Amino acid sequence: MNRTDTALAVPGTVRVPAGRTRHPAWPVLLLWRREMIRLRHNPVRLAMGLVTPLLFLVVLGTGLDAASSSLGKAQLNDYRAYLFPGVLVMSVQAPAIAVGISLVWDRRVGVLRQMLVAPFPRSSIVLGLAAGGATTGAVYGLMVLSVGGIAGIRYTPALLVVLAEILLIALMFTSFGLLAAVTIRQVDTFQVVVNLSLMPLMFFSGAMFPPNGLPGWLDTVVKINPLTYGVDAVRRTLPGPDTLTSEQTRLLLGDWHPPVAAELGLLAVLTAAALGFAAHRFSRTS
Repeated sequence: MNRTDTALAVPGTVRVPAGRTRHPAWPVLLLWRREMIRLRHNPVRLAMGLVTPLLFLVVLGTGLDAASSSLGKAQLNDYRAYLFPGVLVMSVQAPAIAVGISLVWDRRVGVLRQMLVAPFPRSSIVLGLAAGGATTGAVYGLMVLSVGGIAGIRYTPALLVVLAEILLIALMFTSFGLLAAVTIRQVDTFQVVVNLSLMPLMFFSGAMFPPNGLPGWLDTVVKINPLTYGVDAVRRTLPGPDTLTSEQTRLLLGDWHPPVAAELGLLAVLTAAALGFAAHRFSRTS
């Protein structure tokens, strides 16, 4: 067995066959396949990924909708419809960030050392992990989209555009997770940092309440949160009640409603920057 055979022999994948070309795309495909195998062999994890979004959507959405109706203060026609885009985005963050956790564990148990001696650019390893995490997140998002009918979402071809947006958001989560993973070497520290980051990102993204007309400090936090633009883009793209596209619920910057293309462009730039920094730091890993 030569050096190439053992270099990428990671759990859940196959070894690189002798004579296989040393094209940088090979480890990208190999590591993406590893994440897909992990997903396929863990149906419980897949099922649990649907439980929390459904609890938010059914319990919180129905409860607040009923409460607002009984008090006569409903500002949204259907809070479940408003909540759905945030729930959809929330469903992709955990599986995407899990790739960063797996990288930290790979370093701890020695699997990463086997990857590093492979005759491929180290950036290929980062890209492969990012592709696997983004695909896993998109699978979770697809599951949540499939039950969108309970929030008044219509099943039309427009959902394919929403799925593409979810894939981009999952890739953004994965990129930031990988950047944290190549910077933080301790598993416990990584998990604390991730947990402390994800919850504020979600709650200050306009997922739970309209992003406009907020107090000064809260308005600033919401507007600088990149996830705000992802949630707003998904909300305006989803086919459903008027709640999703009303002036009240659309993100407003001064007197300007940023177009969906500009919001997605911002996410793409941030994702590319995070991937670039992660690949740069990972290339210097010893």
